[in-house]
Amino acid sequence: MHLEALQKLTLLDYPGRTAATLFTHGCNFRCPFCHNAGLVVRPSEGAVDDAELFAFLDQRKKLLDGVCITGGEPLLQPDIADFIRRVRTHGYAVKLDTNGSFPEKLAALIDEGLLDYVAMDIKNSPAKYEETAGAKGILEKVQASVALLLTNKVDYEFRTTITGNLHTEEDMRAIGAWIAGAKRYFLQPFKDSGDLVCGSADPSRFVCSPARTEALLAAVKPFVPDAKVRG
Repeated sequence: MHLEALQKLTLLDYPGRTAATLFTHGCNFRCPFCHNAGLVVRPSEGAVDDAELFAFLDQRKKLLDGVCITGGEPLLQPDIADFIRRVRTHGYAVKLDTNGSFPEKLAALIDEGLLDYVAMDIKNSPAKYEETAGAKGILEKVQASVALLLTNKVDYEFRTTITGNLHTEEDMRAIGAWIAGAKRYFLQPFKDSGDLVCGSADPSRFVCSPARTEALLAAVKPFVPDAKVRG
């Protein structure tokens, strides 16, 4: 398993649990507003040793009860299933963050009962999906993952990083119609981490004002009444 970083404690990443967050390297998307360029476009340093990680998890059993696996895109990792099985044998619940472009792998993990929670990014409306994700030929796969999660085989949430230039009220209505009835949906206004995939190419264009954020939320509410802004 190619792990790039470990956050030893989070009270935010896994709803209802104290958790550690593991960051995998690599992603098949190139969202320009992505705040983890170090995990996506730069060479991996492979900073987390498996033996040290599991020793840490054993030491923290009384303090932590969950592990979040994020990225990058964790489902790019060829040994992800074996890794999650090992995490679970240490007594931890597992949350997976994914961009939804590997529906077969996601379905296999869910069917085996390896995941307790899935957080899936919805990049934009179907019409603007590939533009926003910076990737071609991925929409049908993403749609399959959305349909899978809507069956409620596993606890889940959808989330969208909203920007000032790529997301409109029309886009949000299209997303709402797409995921209508979703259990949870969060809008996350763009924040400039200083480590964006777009580099220094005017990140201010992605900023979403509070008024704009509320307008986008209002556009999706008729379809997902419990939609919320987070962050």
